[in-house]
Amino acid sequence: MSLEMEVVFVVLILACLHCFAFSDPQGDALYSLKSTLNASSNQLKDWNPNQVNPCTWSNVNCDSNNNVVSVSLPNMGFSGILSPKIGALKTLKVLSLQGNGITGEIPKEFGNLENLGNLNLEYNNLSGAIPSSLGDLKNLQFLVLSENNLNGTIPESLSNLRSLSTLQLDSNDLSGQIPDKLFQVVKYNFTGNRLQCGANFTHPCATDIDSSVSSHKPSVGTIVGIAGGLVFILCIGLLVYFLCRNRRKGYKRDVFVDVAGEVDRRIAFGQLKRFAWRELQLATDNFSEKNVLGQGGFGKVYKGVLSDNTKVAVKRLTDYESPGGDAAFQREVEMISVAVHRNLLRLIGFCTTPTERLLVYPFMQNLSVAYQLREIKEHVLYWPTRKRIALGTARGLEYLHEHCNPKIIHRDVKAANVLLDEDFEAVVGDFGLAKLVDARKTNVTTQVRGTMGHIAPEYLSTGKSSERTDVFGYGIMLLELVTGQRAIDFSRLEEEDDVLLLDHVKKLEREKRLGAIVDRNLSNSYDLQEVEMMIQVALLCTQQSPEDRPAMSEVVRMLEGEGLAERWEEWQNVEVTRRQEYERLQRRFDWGEDSIYNQDAIELSGGR
Repeated sequence: MSLEMEVVFVVLILACLHCFAFSDPQGDALYSLKSTLNASSNQLKDWNPNQVNPCTWSNVNCDSNNNVVSVSLPNMGFSGILSPKIGALKTLKVLSLQGNGITGEIPKEFGNLENLGNLNLEYNNLSGAIPSSLGDLKNLQFLVLSENNLNGTIPESLSNLRSLSTLQLDSNDLSGQIPDKLFQVVKYNFTGNRLQCGANFTHPCATDIDSSVSSHKPSVGTIVGIAGGLVFILCIGLLVYFLCRNRRKGYKRDVFVDVAGEVDRRIAFGQLKRFAWRELQLATDNFSEKNVLGQGGFGKVYKGVLSDNTKVAVKRLTDYESPGGDAAFQREVEMISVAVHRNLLRLIGFCTTPTERLLVYPFMQNLSVAYQLREIKEHVLYWPTRKRIALGTARGLEYLHEHCNPKIIHRDVKAANVLLDEDFEAVVGDFGLAKLVDARKTNVTTQVRGTMGHIAPEYLSTGKSSERTDVFGYGIMLLELVTGQRAIDFSRLEEEDDVLLLDHVKKLEREKRLGAIVDRNLSNSYDLQEVEMMIQVALLCTQQSPEDRPAMSEVVRMLEGEGLAERWEEWQNVEVTRRQEYERLQRRFDWGEDSIYNQDAIELSGGR
């Protein structure tokens, strides 16, 4: 073969390889998205244009046929624009790009995502009009475009979205009339725009939190749905009643003790699945150390993949034979099976053998708040996300304390036990240290458990825990969110500073050095007034006396902007008085110190 022929042959091969590299329109579309978003060299490293199948890429989920169904890229710090090529992902169901700095318009090609059910683009810098093509997304249930710079009118075509249940368009620059049918959406928010809604118009600009039906005449489907819901609630109420009656009769909760070779049919909490030991052994690669997600007082947590490709977290209790270990298993299964809330970790199932106790949870894609704050270097948790985490965690704890009967005390609230789902929503996890408390009792005495730096002083000294000990731990977690630091950090000694994060923040707050408190990774991209508010809530939660701390329901209201100013002013007055009394006693001690010591010296040197 001549040299010229060899060259032509090589060129043809390279051309073919180039064609094959982009033979999958899914990979082509996703790589185009990465490029237009201006992803840095450290971001999405495994999004390889030469890899035909994108289903192995990070932040991408596929179905069993290798069709892309979910792309989740929140809070990554992108600054580019959206690629119109994303419209080629016909099987895409979830697209989450919130919390970035994305600019430009929403491409009209998004209307080609015929299977899309969830589109979240909030907290970006998007501009231009909402494309009318979004009205073609017949399966769309959640449309969230809040906190952008979108302008123009709301397209009439959105009225065609019969599956739409959540529509968040608040805090943009939209104007004009809102299509009437959009006021029938279960949850909508048009506030912060120049739209025709509110006090001077027929419809409010946002649905009431407690309202789940519109003021329009209900349809037959709505009536049937409500009736079905009432029947369901009635069934749940009866189930809870019988469970409580059994407990009052002294029913022994020994349902978790395995009999070799026998399935214990008495365990029937909700929809929990009983897993076979072999199934979890295979899912975790025989509990390989490389799959360890974390380690706590009662064992390790492993990442696992079930036979249907569902990702799970498997908690393996290593000391269940001790009273504490077995009790931990029973507590987690009992409480998580009855405590159901969007901000609480859901239990999928469990496994018991004569020698093993295991719990199976959903795998939280973004791991924990502590991990995101201190282990991830590629991107940071932006301030809006931290605010959402603070409020979500507060709502989860409020549910445990005030809406469960018996109420539940977590006893180990910290950033490491607040997990983050694919949308960076807070999920309170690890109920291994929780205690069921009768609603008529205010505290429970136990062996002190928890994490130093997060434990309330009264619990540490007396062993008595209450919901207010959780409030203290929550306050420390808020400080972790604001500062990005650990609750105890001995490296601060090198700077002659306080080892305890609480003391460190109190000192800087007294000196009015709020900027020195905030996590440096935020690079001034935060609202100083909101930071001050969160610090104030944290300090109210971490007061010395448990009686002075707010309840979690009060914390939720304060984070939402209600009642904080009055509570903070009251606290400051008490704190100033306390500090003045402390300084007065200190001066008195210093003044009399020499004479006291001299008198002692004289007495000790006198005759014996």
